[in-house]
Amino acid sequence: MTAITDMVDLEKCGNVALLVVDNPPVNALSQGVRQGLVDGLAAANADDEVAAVVLVCKGRTFIAGADITEFGKPPQPPSLFDAINGLEDGPKPTIAAIHGTALGGGFEVALACHYRVAVPSARFGFPEVKLGLLPGAGGTQRLPRLVGPERALEVVTSGNMFSTTEALESGAIDEIIEGDLVDGAVAFAQKLIADGAPLKKIRDLDEKVSAARGKPEIFAEFRRKIARKSRNFEAPELNIQCIEAAVNLPFDEGIAKERELFGKLVSGQQSAAQRYYFFAERQANKIPDVPRGTPQKTIESCGILGAGTMGGGISMNFANVGVPVTI
Repeated sequence: MTAITDMVDLEKCGNVALLVVDNPPVNALSQGVRQGLVDGLAAANADDEVAAVVLVCKGRTFIAGADITEFGKPPQPPSLFDAINGLEDGPKPTIAAIHGTALGGGFEVALACHYRVAVPSARFGFPEVKLGLLPGAGGTQRLPRLVGPERALEVVTSGNMFSTTEALESGAIDEIIEGDLVDGAVAFAQKLIADGAPLKKIRDLDEKVSAARGKPEIFAEFRRKIARKSRNFEAPELNIQCIEAAVNLPFDEGIAKERELFGKLVSGQQSAAQRYYFFAERQANKIPDVPRGTPQKTIESCGILGAGTMGGGISMNFANVGVPVTI
């Protein structure tokens, strides 16, 4: 095993290179991860003994997204685009081996690989809309080319995750690995090598987006469908515009449109407020000076002074979980 950075290692399993990300707790795409992906791919591609590259993560999850603590700070190279272009444009097959969750930038990294495999419990999605954003590293351009614009619209505007089974059925992944993920991914890669499989670049796929070209009613109907839920929010509409660009523009022009609209959102007040709420909600769950491993006390009964709106609501919550309440 070779340490590429503090967060990424490179090892070989026969003629397959394993690019291993280890950036706990969720393998976020921090600068060290991006650098490790770029340098690790360069090393694997330069090794004549390597015929394919498998991207896999340690810990409880695949890459679960961008490091949002870097938002609003001066960008540190390499960019996520550098890592993604390396995966997509390399001379050897790249395979994303997914467990846990592949979300946001992590899902974009997986979509840049030529193939994707996952364990049955894996989950996928683009939650950016919940932070007032859109996938900004090619996600809105690759996903509709792979699963179709109708499905892509649902994914990017809801921010909800979908299952491995749904991913296989829609074409987002190529195979489900039932046993050990690394062993299964290596076997999948070796089969690709033996079969002389092509380097399948999603950017070059056109069949599913061309079927929607010249059909603006698809987008008009979808806008009507989510109008009430998305009212006064900027991000859902700009996500839709990105999917429209994927259908109607060449890939590189669609990427330019995505970056333009991402920049508009990330510098806007709505996204700043939604990101503040995201961090504040998590900070509120942390009590100063109480260690994470502190044992919880068992609550056997509850007494509440006052039976107004607040007192009644608190009483109901305790009663719903089986705690006797005296008002």
